Amino acid sequence: MVLSDLRDLLLTVSPHVFHYSATDQTGNYIIWAEEGEGGSAYADNKKIQQVLHGTIDYFTKTEFDPVFQQIQMKLNSVDELAWSLNSIQYEEETGYIHYEWVWEVENDIG
Repeated sequence: MVLSDLRDLLLTVSPHVFHYSATDQTGNYIIWAEEGEGGSAYADNKKIQQVLHGTIDYFTKTEFDPVFQQIQMKLNSVDELAWSLNSIQYEEETGYIHYEWVWEVENDIG
């Protein structure tokens, strides 16, 4: 899986998918971002395997929004993707319910 595959997977849930930020976005939307290296493996004095990690954030004003479950089902449909629900928060200033998932995927560095 490459990072654009994660973006494309999220686009099957909503057309409102953004990488890193969604300034002044209204309505329900998803932000995803890679944040760093989760692990790696070495052989013959070089890195042969790298695991990238990041977050997916879903912002909704809909209580019991079915998109929450749709995102989880899509994440679960990919064998190469490890993920967990990290937090659920209510943001009083904006009125958004904010779901956050943490994910990891192997990055082939060939």
